[in-house]
Amino acid sequence: MSPLSVLQSINHPIFTQHKISVQIKRDDQIDSIISGNKWRKLKYNLRHAKATGAKGIITFGGCFSNHIHACAFACQQQGLSVLGIIRGEEQNQNNYTLAWAKYWGMKLSFVDRKTYRMRDDESYLQQLQQQYPDHLIIPEGGSNTLALTGMAEVIDELNQQGQFDTLLTPVGSGGTFAGLILGDNNQHNLLGISVLKQEDYLVKKVNDLLPEHAKAHTNWQIMNQFHCGGYAKFSPNDAERIRSFSQAVGINFEPVYSGKMLLALLDLITAGYFPAEHRIVMLHTGGLQGLAGMYQRGILNPAEWPSLPVPPAQ
Repeated sequence: MSPLSVLQSINHPIFTQHKISVQIKRDDQIDSIISGNKWRKLKYNLRHAKATGAKGIITFGGCFSNHIHACAFACQQQGLSVLGIIRGEEQNQNNYTLAWAKYWGMKLSFVDRKTYRMRDDESYLQQLQQQYPDHLIIPEGGSNTLALTGMAEVIDELNQQGQFDTLLTPVGSGGTFAGLILGDNNQHNLLGISVLKQEDYLVKKVNDLLPEHAKAHTNWQIMNQFHCGGYAKFSPNDAERIRSFSQAVGINFEPVYSGKMLLALLDLITAGYFPAEHRIVMLHTGGLQGLAGMYQRGILNPAEWPSLPVPPAQ
């Protein structure tokens, strides 16, 4: 199996000062739309849907969800209908993310927070399945057993591309990290950077996703101190550090997922967490489309960040 994405070396004065080797697995370049971990998570889910004769997909996400954006396009490409159950108000239906999702054929069903919290409830999911018997339900973020199979392939690719000691990735819904743990089989140190404020929620989530034989793996941990205030929260200083680093190395990061991983890496290296000559790989999980929602809300200045395709007129 040939690698889907390149492994790129990056240089920065902090890395040189601490004698650390850093590379980045460019999963953000897998596909211009279904980038990063979303491509890998959806790969086997959609293959399963087609193999079992499903006519469509039901999935969940917020108004600016990378998963919703990617799933809408992927389903269009595979000839599957798709229903997105969206946490938030219908007034957001023409934001950047959802405008594209609708353009690619996703039907949107907006629900309040109370209803959305039922997204993992068995009775609620059974009701949905009864209502849409020919649809496959994919959880929020695409994180399920089928997603783990796709994410585990990252490790196979990295083993072809070189040697490393520690792999870093942002952790949101847990599926990406669980897949890496499954694929790595205790070969390397795996370090997850939580992008949301939590204690042991993600550890439990990851353990719940892992098959029994992988629950004994001990080479991983999730760090909770780099969430920058909570999910999708960050300070102007955080954003500026991410933007400055992006310009210095010529790789775009965003401040919700990949940027928090980046800030964690810089802070850990500065604090002497890694020994000299340590070899680190960062997994770039994509998600740059989320920047557009921040432009629309005035959180970031689009003149200072990457330009994105303009969505079609509704």
